[in-house]
Amino acid sequence: MENRIAVIGIIVENPEATEQLNSILHEYGEYIVGRMGIPYRPRSLHIISIIIDAPTEVISALSGKLGMLEGVSAKATYSKAPAHGE
Repeated sequence: MENRIAVIGIIVENPEATEQLNSILHEYGEYIVGRMGIPYRPRSLHIISIIIDAPTEVISALSGKLGMLEGVSAKATYSKAPAHGE
């Protein structure tokens, strides 16, 4: 199974979902290359970008789990080529 590089964009509108979100991200920590979070106070939400290097199925599973949280939206954008060295 080949790895892909992807960015998962996450918008958190429900601050109560943060604990569950962080728990899910911890589950997939071995695949996460980097994370950037920005609070957007004028709209009372947080925007998070996750860079991930994993098989397509893992990326889809993570994005799906995040998107199922109440008040959380998640969308993955994939690289066109397999990860370097694959």
